[in-house]
Parts: sequence; C-alpha cells; structure tokens
Amino acid sequence: MSSFSSSLSCPTYRSRTWSSPFLSNHYHSSLINVVDPRRSLSFHYASPQGLNLDELCVRSQRKSVQSSVVAQDGSVATKSSPAEEPKDGGLLTIPSLEADKVVAESDGGEHQSTVSITVVGASGDLAKKKIFPALFALYYEGCLPEHFTIFGYARSKMTDAELRDMVSKTLTCRIDKRANCGKKMEEFLKRCFYHSGQYDSQEHFVALDEKLKEHEGGRLSNRLFYLSIPPNIFVDAVKCASSSASSVNGWTRVIVEKPFGRDAKTSAALTKSLKQYLEEDQIFRIDHYLGKELVENLSVLRFSNLIFEPLWSRQYIRNVQFIFSEDFGTEGRGGYFDNYGIIRDIMQNHLLQILALFAMETPVSLDAEDIRNEKVKVLRSMRPIQLEDVVIGQYKSHSIGGVTYPGYTDDKTVPKGSLTPTFAAAALFIDNARWDGVPFLMKAGKALNTRSAEIRVQFRHVPGNLYNRNSGTDLDQTTNELVIRVQPDEAIYLKINNKVPGLGMRLDRSNLNLLYSARYSKEIPDAYERLLLDAIEGERRLFIRSDELDAAWALFTPLLKEIEEKKKIPEFYPYGSRGPVGAHYLAAKHKVQWGDLSLDQ
Repeated sequence: MSSFSSSLSCPTYRSRTWSSPFLSNHYHSSLINVVDPRRSLSFHYASPQGLNLDELCVRSQRKSVQSSVVAQDGSVATKSSPAEEPKDGGLLTIPSLEADKVVAESDGGEHQSTVSITVVGASGDLAKKKIFPALFALYYEGCLPEHFTIFGYARSKMTDAELRDMVSKTLTCRIDKRANCGKKMEEFLKRCFYHSGQYDSQEHFVALDEKLKEHEGGRLSNRLFYLSIPPNIFVDAVKCASSSASSVNGWTRVIVEKPFGRDAKTSAALTKSLKQYLEEDQIFRIDHYLGKELVENLSVLRFSNLIFEPLWSRQYIRNVQFIFSEDFGTEGRGGYFDNYGIIRDIMQNHLLQILALFAMETPVSLDAEDIRNEKVKVLRSMRPIQLEDVVIGQYKSHSIGGVTYPGYTDDKTVPKGSLTPTFAAAALFIDNARWDGVPFLMKAGKALNTRSAEIRVQFRHVPGNLYNRNSGTDLDQTTNELVIRVQPDEAIYLKINNKVPGLGMRLDRSNLNLLYSARYSKEIPDAYERLLLDAIEGERRLFIRSDELDAAWALFTPLLKEIEEKKKIPEFYPYGSRGPVGAHYLAAKHKVQWGDLSLDQ
C-alpha cells in the first residue's frame, strides 16, 4: 500500500488544540496556530483512519506552546508572544525554548491549569469496567495533562485505599505497550481519591469542592463531572455540582450517560432541567458507539476517498443496513431493560446516530457544529416510521448443546407477561434528493446467534450485465456490498464479482478485505478513551446536541406510543437463533435480503 508523509510540529487531530484558559492583555480575537519547526513530527498515512492516538496525544504533551480561552461571544482568544507576530498572514512561529516558557512567564506559574475529573457513581459497574480503565489508558498514552486529579464520588462508604484497590482490579495495559505497566498503574492510582456523599446533597458537594481545591493547589482549575448514575438523579447531581463544586476560574463540563428520557416529552423535560444549571456547551451527552473506531472512520472513508463519494446516493445504493446483535440476554439487568426495551436502548440512539453520520451531506468543515448541523438535517428529513414497517420480538427459552438458556420473562427481575421487545427490525426512509426511495434497514436484538455490529451498503444490480448467464438466477448473490464491521474483529471489506481461475467462465464473489488486526499492530482504543479525551479538550463532534436529541425522539416517539397503546405482542424467537421470521418478511417487502444472513457469511 502506498503512503505519504506529512511533517507537522503540533498535530491538531480533528482541528483540536489543548488549551489552558486564562486572561491577559496580549490576547488576540482569533485563533493563531503555533508551529515549532525544531520539533517537527512526521507521520505516515497509509489508511483511511489517519492520525492515531499517539499523534493525537502530542498536543497534550506540548500544551505549553499555546494557551487559549473561549470568550462569551464564541471567539477563541490566544495568548501569543509579543516578540514574534505572524508575517503576511502566515503562521506564528515561536522557538521551542521560548514556547516552553509562555505560560510560566505570563504569571509566574501561578495559573498553570489542572483538570479534576469526578466520576459520580464511582462504585457502579460502568465506572469500574469502562471509565477508570479508559482514564488509565489515556494516562498511559500520555494524553492527560501534567496536573490532573481523579475523584470517585458515590453513596457507598469507602476510603481512598479501597477505591484504588477496586479500580486496580480492572486496569490493563495495551497489548503492544507492556513496558513499565506496573509502575504506571501505581502512579495513576496515586492520583485517584474518593469522597462519599449523597447525589442531592449540597453540603456533600461543598465538601467535595474543598477536597478538589486542596489537590488543585491554587492552579487554574478545569473540572469534568462524569454522571455514571441512574437518569432519575441526573438533575439533582447536576444542581449540586453546578452550584457547589464548579470551577470558579476555568471550565466546568458534565458528561451525561444515556438514556436521555423515554420519549420526546421526558427528554425535553430533562434537557430543560439540565439547562437550568448548565449551558448547552457544558453538557456532553455521550453515546459510546460514536467513539468506536470504525464509526469515527465513516466520514474519513467517504470524504477522503474519491471512489466512494460519487456512489453515495440513491443512484447507486439499493439499501443500507445497520445491524446490532448480542449473543446474550438481559441476565439480571431485566429490571432496567424492561423499562426501555431494545428500540429505546439501541435503535433510537446508537443505530440512528450512525445512520445520521452515514447519510449526512458533506459538512462545511470538520468543526463540531458543522457536522452536527448536517446530522440534524438528516434526522429532520426522515419519514415517520410506520408500524407495518416494524417487527418486534422477544426471546424465549431454548436448549443448545444440552444447556437450557432462560427466556426473557424467566429473568426474575422482569415482570411476568412483559411485552417489552428484545428484538426489533425497522425500515426507515430519508425524504431528500440524495436518498429518496432508499430503504435504511435497522435490526437489533439480544440472545441471538452471534455478537456483532456492522453497516452494510448493498449497491444496485449492474444494468444489462453481460455476465448474468454466468451468475445464476439470484442477482442478489452478485450484488456489490460494502461492509463496515464495527465489532468484533474490526474490518472494512468490499464484495466484488471475480472470475474463478480456469479455462471455463465461472464467477465467484470475493472480498477486498481490510482486517484491522492484520493491518495494524496497535490495539484499537476503547470508545470511552476517545470520548473522555474529547470531553477534556472540549471537542463536541462525537457528542449529541439537544436539537439532535429532539429530532431523534420526534422520529421514534409516535412509533413507541403506538406499540405500547396497542399492546403489540412481540414474535417469540428461540434463544441463540437468528431472530423472528418476521424480520425476513420485512426485508423481502422492501426487496432486500439481510446481508448478515447470506450464504457467504
């Protein structure tokens, strides 16, 4: 594979910069890029993905080169050395030794910035299994700032030592980076502390604030709160954190986990309540699927490869499929799941967000607002979902290899007779010039025969195909298909028709395959790592804006209401099967075959 080189001094992956906000008379009203020619960095681009986490982290390690602050009017003020102004509209160049002193010389070092990360709900599974390991991975990669502190906050009584012991059991080092792993863990755990308190107690958050100030040591403080708690206490925690533990001289941001309500009304109420205490740009609504490598690669694949963008329309694409499957059931989480179901849990957020990224028009830039503007246009262009274009199912008990797996309602945490779907398939349509008439099929389910998440783009049949007689009567078997496998075994492959070697004329469908594990030696970062780093840096591109959320709920709320009011009975399917038969009829209705069920899978 051919490659090219580019020489950079401070890579700004996705146009982001590490910033340390503080005020000075030397601020300018526009962002000035700082380049240090004596510390240039070369990277090789040999794939659609572009910069990896190593390049991404360089700007955190060299954050002293540039310091900026976002003003109330949205402009970015940047402190620059008065000794060297940009010439002829070019880039401002600062010698490396001077650049290293920019912040320190400005105020005697008193206002070096620090980041305090508070995990609210630190004793829960999400914090233990995802958030703390992701923070450690960022620390190991050198992506966190020099000064940072991590606090766990929960109702459970716990000491700092007990928190560190709990966290240490879930920390792992990269497969390709094992050097000094134990030492790095020790250093990271020394930065972790715990404070016990109620989520609705101003007094307890005031006490947390005092501890944070103690560890911040008079530096300019930036604070990130991760709400890893049930949604019914989001507002209480935000109210207390905002009024009693916000930064007084830096930024304060809050990461909110889904679900964002159960329908349009409850979602709007939650947004309204959060905005009583926070500005929209302080709220980071996280959907971890948007942080997955192959999802983030979608726009790169499309907009940086000439061969794809011309094909990305109704003229060449016959249908698009978004498929999510898990090979396990609710397994003790039925009480939570029964209140939401598979449509709210997976379709309305994960799959719909991926659909919006896939189908959006070319944004003006890679700026977060430009990308999210295009996503919102897609969601607002979508046709209301009809009940006849939806199939729901629920898994039942089934024996496989002598082992009996329980049905959904066999879970003791699930109400008897529950009609909550554990499977759903739907056909959606976008009424705009690019996608008019193209079915976008979604399928999501639990307790199926495999675990996977993938995007399948099936192209139209070749008109007047000279080789139809050599292909057989089933034209779908000769359809070109682009497959983006999000998980597991991340891959991108294109199915093409190919002549089988020999004297005869026999065609075969083959794969042009990019298997990430074979092409790249580095371990792919977890989605939470990318999203946490984005939140720290103020990059909002992969987070959900309030109007995106409103548009998503406006699409699904009428459908959910109709299903629940009519008490639609789900079609039962055996645990470990491919799902309800009705899903096949739905696809056939729109002249589509599910790509994950074809013979060559």
